[in-house]
This record gives sequence, structure tokens and C-alpha cells, in this order.
Amino acid sequence: MKPKNLEIHLQKVQGFKNPVAGLEQYMTPAPLAARFLFDAFLHGDIEGMKVLDLGCGTGMLSVGAALLGGDVTGVDGDSSALLTAEENAALQKLDITFRREVVRAETAEADSYDTVIMNPPFGAQNEHADRPFIEAALISAPVVWGIFNKGSIPFIKAYTKDSAEITDKVAAKLSIPRQFFFHTKDIMEIPVEIVRLERYG
Repeated sequence: MKPKNLEIHLQKVQGFKNPVAGLEQYMTPAPLAARFLFDAFLHGDIEGMKVLDLGCGTGMLSVGAALLGGDVTGVDGDSSALLTAEENAALQKLDITFRREVVRAETAEADSYDTVIMNPPFGAQNEHADRPFIEAALISAPVVWGIFNKGSIPFIKAYTKDSAEITDKVAAKLSIPRQFFFHTKDIMEIPVEIVRLERYG
């Protein structure tokens, strides 16, 4: 599947019916999701792999990874979002496992997956909200792909210095439509970085 075809499929994914600002529930836009997942695919981290989507929301990354040949499990703490994720998977006739679970290191299944994909909260509403995602991801799989706020690379390097290294990074943009009262623009373009982490050992 070519990136443009993947993006077309992902345009069909439905977003949050009642997004929660405190959880930073923004659906990853289809163009960014397609680019992110295709980069992971080209590294050999999706097709034929057991893939965990941490904080899967309504399933944008899960659906894309499954379309690229991954055996995908999506995890999220919001049951309403998971219902929509299941609908999105069914619409495209994909066999994806979705599970309700708050993302944290204490409940991560050690080495149960080959690859983690995630678009974690940036911590705009709750400081350090991304840390449990990074910790759980590196417990769950040896390879982690994440979308992070621009300027996060020094933090990620420092936070994972004893457990992993950054093996790839790509600049991109995250488009967020107006959906909360504090948004002042119809569409906000936020610079982000797609990061690949590989665990030591």
C-alpha cells in the first residue's frame, strides 16, 4: 500500500464524539498518521509484527498499522473512544484487539509486542503526561515510535538515556481543528517530531 492510499483509508476514521481537553484527546490527522506509519513500515517495524497502540483513542494509528500488515492491539482508558475505535476497525474489516486500560508502567506487559506506536499527550494540560507512555512503551516492546512536540528531543534523550536511544527522527506538523473553548483558531498547526526509539540490549 502506498502512503497516499493509506491516507485515503485513514480519512474514513471517525474521531472523538465528546473529546476531553484534560486528556488531550485530539485525533491524529490522516496525513500525519500515514506518514508516521509508513516510516515505521519502511523500517520493518509494522508488517508481520505484534504492534501495540498506546493511548489508541478512536483507532487512527491502530487502523493504519493493521492496513500495513500489523497484528494490532489498541489500549486506551476511555471506553467511549474504544467503542468508536471498534466501529472504525469494523468499517474497514480489520481484526484489531482493543482493550480498556489506563496507560502506565505498572500495568505494561513486558516484551509482549515487537513495536509500540503512539501519539501521547504533550503535557499541555497535565504536566509530564507523556512520561507514563514512554515508560510503558519501552517495557512493552524493543522498538517505539512516537509523535512528540517539537523541542522534545533533548528531554527524550535524557529521560531514556539508560534504556534506549533515538535511531530516527523526522520533523512534521500536527493540525488540530478548533474543538475546545480555549482554541482561538479554526486550525492550529503544531510542529512535531516523529521519533523512533530502540531499547538497549
